[in-house]
Amino acid sequence: MSDHESALQAALIAHLAAAPSLSALIDGRVWDAPPRDAGFPHLLVGRSASRPVAAEGCGLEHRLSLTVVSRFRGTEEVRAIVAAVRARLHEATLAADGVRTVSLAVTLADVFRGGDGARTWAVIRLRAVTEDIDS
Repeated sequence: MSDHESALQAALIAHLAAAPSLSALIDGRVWDAPPRDAGFPHLLVGRSASRPVAAEGCGLEHRLSLTVVSRFRGTEEVRAIVAAVRARLHEATLAADGVRTVSLAVTLADVFRGGDGARTWAVIRLRAVTEDIDS
């Protein structure tokens, strides 16, 4: 069985970074950890949890969190990024390293201002089911 978690993360980052509509907003700044000199706004692949799916093909169900960070005062920029992420992932099939998604959906988007007033954030929750491509 392949490393579904790493494959899904790699496919997700590549898929989001390659989206023209999203690139116009975040200029390819999609990471699992921001570099020291990270520009704004940017998108981070963060928390993830997975569990086996009791079905033929022995896939995994994943719950992931994406975080958008912006220095724009107000929620307009973050909401545009959330909409671009949702559109890019809608009915997408991602594949990397011998693993593909059989289901992928945005299940929640939460937009809020930071306590310091200098940043606006969004947390986007995803649900994905993956399987080995050989299945």
